Parts: sequence; C-alpha cells; structure tokens
Amino acid sequence: MGQNNQSPEQDLNQLLKVRHDKLKDLQDNGKDPFQITKYEVTNHSQEIRDNYDTLEGQTVSIAGRMMFKRVMGKASFCNVQDLQGSIQAYVARDNIGEDSYKDFKKYDVGDLLGIKGEVFTTKTGEISIHAQEVTLLSKSLQILPEKYHGLTDTDARYRQRYVDLIMNAEVKDTFIKRSKVLSSIRRFLDSQGFMEVETPMLVSNAGGAAARPFETHFNALNEDLKLRISLELYLKRLIVGGMERVYEIGRVFRNEGLDTRHNPEFTLMELYQAYTDYYGMMDLTENLYRYVAKEVTGSEILTYGEHEMDLSKPFERITMVDAVKKYADVDFHQVKDTEEAKKLADEHHIEYEARHKKGDILNLFFEEYVEDHLIQPTFVMDHPVEISPLTKKKPDNPEYVERFEFFMNGWEMANAYSELNDPIDQKERFEAQEALLAAGDDEANHTDEDFLNALNIGMPPTGGIGYGIDRMVMMMTNSPAIRDVLLFPTMKSLDK
Repeated sequence: MGQNNQSPEQDLNQLLKVRHDKLKDLQDNGKDPFQITKYEVTNHSQEIRDNYDTLEGQTVSIAGRMMFKRVMGKASFCNVQDLQGSIQAYVARDNIGEDSYKDFKKYDVGDLLGIKGEVFTTKTGEISIHAQEVTLLSKSLQILPEKYHGLTDTDARYRQRYVDLIMNAEVKDTFIKRSKVLSSIRRFLDSQGFMEVETPMLVSNAGGAAARPFETHFNALNEDLKLRISLELYLKRLIVGGMERVYEIGRVFRNEGLDTRHNPEFTLMELYQAYTDYYGMMDLTENLYRYVAKEVTGSEILTYGEHEMDLSKPFERITMVDAVKKYADVDFHQVKDTEEAKKLADEHHIEYEARHKKGDILNLFFEEYVEDHLIQPTFVMDHPVEISPLTKKKPDNPEYVERFEFFMNGWEMANAYSELNDPIDQKERFEAQEALLAAGDDEANHTDEDFLNALNIGMPPTGGIGYGIDRMVMMMTNSPAIRDVLLFPTMKSLDK
C-alpha cells in the first residue's frame, strides 16, 4: 500500500484545485452557477416539518447549503441547511434526469443548492424532499471545517463568523434571539408612547459618561472630532424641545480594554421621559425586562451559568449606603468626612487615589464588597454626588443623588437618574469635571456649552436611563462573553 507523503497543506491545496477545476468545467459547459440571479424559495426546513400534515405530497422549493452527501449508485441522499435548520433530500437519477444526476454527483459539501420536489417520509421516518430538480446556485471554493473537530479555535470563530454560523446551530440561534431582543424592546417602548430617534455619532464634545473617547479628524472642516461615548446630551436636548418620551438604540465607542464584558464599540440604549423621576425608570425597567424575557425565552425565569434569576417577583430596591452596610458591615451614614473614609479604606485594604472624596470611596467599597452578591434583579439607589455629575441631588440629603444602577448576576445592567435640569448646578458640575480633567483624569467631561444653553431654555423634570444591550442579550442567551453576542467583535489585527 503506497504512502501519502504530502503535507496537510499540500492535500488542502489539491482539494481546492479540484473545486476550481469543477467550476471551470461547469463554466465551459454553459452551467456557470454564478450567472444565476434568483431562485424561488417556497418553504424552509422547519416550516416543512411543522406543517407536514398539509405539505405531504405537495411540491416545495427549498434552498440552502449542502452539508452532507451520500451517493449510492442511481440514488443519493443529501442534507440542505437553511435559515431554520436542515432537511434531507432524496435525489434519484430517474427523477432528475441522467445529466442532472451526473452533475449532482460532482457537487461538494458547502455548495449552495436549490431543490424542488415532493414532501414525503422515508422508511426510517425522516421527513424529506423527493427531488424533481436540483439547481447549483453557488459553488463553494473553500473547504468547510469538519463538524466536530474543525472550528473549535474561538479566535477563528470570531474572525470568521460566517463559518461559525454555518457550522454551529446554537450560534445562529443566539443571533436570532439578539434580533428578537431588539424588536421586543422596540415593541414595548412604542406601546408606552416612546419615539425612536437618531443622534450624531461624530461629535466635537463626547460627554454623558466617564470614558476615554476615540478621536478622529474631519478633513473637510479641518476639525478634530470624537466618536460618541454616550447618547445622553443630545437626547436631553430633544426633551427640552418638547419630545416628551424618546429613546435611541445605537453604537457607542469607548477607547478602553477588551474583556468578557467589554468591547470598544457596543450597543447602548438610552431613553428619557419628561415629568417622571428615577422611580418611574425603575417601574419601566422592571416591566421592560419581564416583557423581553417572556418574548425571547418564553419565561420570566432566566438561567445564566449556575444562577437562576426570577424576574416575576418585585425587584429588590436598596440604597448604596445600606448595601455597603449589609455586605461590608461599614455604615457610611456614620462617616463624617473624606479623611475618615480614607482611613476606613486603608483598614479594609481598598486602594484609592489622592483626589478621591468620601463618595468615591463609598463607591469603591460597593464595588469591592457588594456587586458580586447582586444575583437577583436589584436596584441599587442613591449614589454619592461625586460619581454622578448629571444627576439631581436628593432634596433631603444633597450628598447623594436620585440615581440607581440595575444589577443582575452581579453585573450592572442599567444606570438611571432623575436628570439634573438646573443649568446653574450643571455649570458648576461641568467646572468640577474640567478641574478633574486638568488634574489628569482623561475620563472626565468637557463643558458642553450648547447643552448648558438648552438647559437654560428649560428642561422639565425628567427620568433617564441607559441599558447595556449586549449584556442584556448575554443574559437572555446564556452567553459567557460579550464576543459571543457581537456578530463581528473587535479583534487584534492578524498582521501585527
């Protein structure tokens, strides 16, 4: 028995050459698949299975990628994969004709086929299509990875998402669910009288969040611009303009690191509602999450990893001070000033910066001791003013603001305010941000003069909230990393 001394790379090159030769042969015989411009699809795979009683014996046309082929003399079986799954086709020489059958035998796994034929059940009970016509719609010139041993390299899966979608049905299901999340959010908000709007991505002043922006240059005006880090300041201008309920679902960009929960471009939704406050935002969030979970997963119980989160019960509401008291056994109501707060941080081995004040240190305690415990849906309320530059102060305790963060599975899922609408207070807070910027905090905000002008025109009392859509999709699909719910996540360039 002769040995094959060719390397895997030579073997692959030979297989690719065979595919190119087959294409040339088709083209030379006037059968170029790339000349076909359309194909009439009457049904999809799962639809045929679901409606077998009415479709049995009927003629249907399906189209998709051939994932398996078994040739047995004058008859063959193949599997065609479409949007809904895959279905078997029985292809016999006597039914499609000798020339067509000869062509079919040369088709490769990965080729795109159109199959027209009658719906029937095989002897083994598998719903199938008895082919009358087989049309080659596109020739695959690349080899698909082997189903169980091929595309296991996660880096390759993210870089070649198109192959990942072909080979892994659960990946396709995740992105179908992502689309459902977005459409159900829109349905819910539209039913509540909200209006979807679009605001600029290229901005001269990237404000509304603490993050480092991406910067670019606009040649036509010879001006430096930034990619937005938030949607907030433009949406609030619309509230000033009298649009009482607005929302935007859009990409924002933050020049930060990559990890399982962060990507430099991600999908944020922000909404603003006039004449309500952060309590109104809590009620809306609770109702929105229940609605989306039911629409997308069919249940108000979400399973993520080892945790089960029950959205059917009222969500817990706790202040940040009480949460730190509960989990760290430190009562910030008893902490008089920044000096005392720093002493407590030293005792608990919590690192802080010289510029940090009492409120910043309360937040550091919260991050260290509390976040991981917040598995069930929880609203953490009343943040310190130092970390909330755009939020209304609590009238009875101006050290704190009317803000909440929504947590599930130990993650922050949303951030909401009773929005600051006092232009004088806002100007002072922008000045404080400018001082931080001058002191080297590259995440601090610049003053936005036009936004201040809008507040001077007059903004009604308003509730506002931002939701991380990617994290919401992760939760609804039990996906371990943000890259699993982004079709094309940011990846390091291969040529570096």
